[in-house]
Amino acid sequence: MGTKRNDPLGISSVDLRESEVSALDRRMVRVLARSMRDLPVQFELWDANGADSEQASEGVRVRLLDRGSLYRLTLDPMLQFGELYAGGRIDVEGDLPRLLAEVYRRDPKRGALQSVRAAVTRVIRAAPDLAQARRNIHHHYDIGNDFYRLWLDPDALQYTCAYYASPEMTLEQAQQAKMHHVCRKAWLSPGESVVETGFGWGGLALFMAREYGVRVRAFNISAEQVAYARDWAKRESLNDRVEFIEDDYRNATGAFDAFISVGMLEHVGPGNYRELGRVIDRCLKPDGRGLIHSIGRDRILPTNPWIRKRIFPGAHPPTLREVMDIVEPSGFSVLDVENLRMHYARTLQDWLTNFESNRDAIGAMFDDAFVRAWRLYLIGSMTAFSSGGLQLFQMVFARGGHNGIPWTRSHVYTDQRGSP
Repeated sequence: MGTKRNDPLGISSVDLRESEVSALDRRMVRVLARSMRDLPVQFELWDANGADSEQASEGVRVRLLDRGSLYRLTLDPMLQFGELYAGGRIDVEGDLPRLLAEVYRRDPKRGALQSVRAAVTRVIRAAPDLAQARRNIHHHYDIGNDFYRLWLDPDALQYTCAYYASPEMTLEQAQQAKMHHVCRKAWLSPGESVVETGFGWGGLALFMAREYGVRVRAFNISAEQVAYARDWAKRESLNDRVEFIEDDYRNATGAFDAFISVGMLEHVGPGNYRELGRVIDRCLKPDGRGLIHSIGRDRILPTNPWIRKRIFPGAHPPTLREVMDIVEPSGFSVLDVENLRMHYARTLQDWLTNFESNRDAIGAMFDDAFVRAWRLYLIGSMTAFSSGGLQLFQMVFARGGHNGIPWTRSHVYTDQRGSP
């Protein structure tokens, strides 16, 4: 009999490292290997007698540390790889980003994924209500501001794609450039009013007020982020020009010159897109304009089940066709769409570097399972953008027939360094 392993993620099993590997175990690992025969991965069982699959030695070697890990990974690899990696139940050596890139490039109509297509459609058409939205946001964003400050840019706390206007930019410079990029695209002018939904820790709202002279009313349902943003506004003496409201975007009211949403749409759910469009319609003045910045996809696919369970519950990166459900029914015209996919890959690379530099501090805040889970999340996300599995769309729109719009894009690129 083995002994129970420490299992911080709640995956119970028996430690079988000293148990003999059976013939059934070897057959199981061959089944697992065959299901991934086109991927650069080798599997090794807990007896450490060498590789137990037929793949070439290059790529990634996954060592299964107990029998339960073998069975779980064989039955549900898309969920269990993350669970087992974070829980310390498997060891991974080699080029993990390469393996993940090949997984993302796989045809989603093949194999096991084909059997869940109907279920996927039901999941991604969901429309989370306010209570579910609060639970989803609390799960990811209310885990401690000090944690995020360790690996995001500490001055602006931007947890969205940066804009590297020149390759040598640092993360901090690129996040400043991103905020200029957003403000210029929305052609903000002093004295105007802006409604922002999903404002993070408030960095963009304060930037818009300080650098572009606008007044901002910003909505967010993360209690920790709202408290942080309000305190930040007081420190910057901007609390008379920026109002941070702890409420859902659906309750936004007022008349504004611009609508800005950066990094919120992924959490809205396609079933709520038409309602979001109605919110924007009632909040924008006749000559108003809007900008939505969101992770997206080229085609409708499910969010990875481990990411959905452990990192971003309820998340859905939409296709551009889905985003049209926001603007078309409310009579808006799309003026510009830009894809910053490679900028997000670079952003995640910089975040991962910061995260790795602070692994000990993060481990002291949480535990090793948390560190491993978030490391896998950052690596996987970086790989998804670099391989084309995920996109980053910035879309600008205005009311149909409104002619008071910039004649060219020159206002966006006044200074490629990011300065106004």
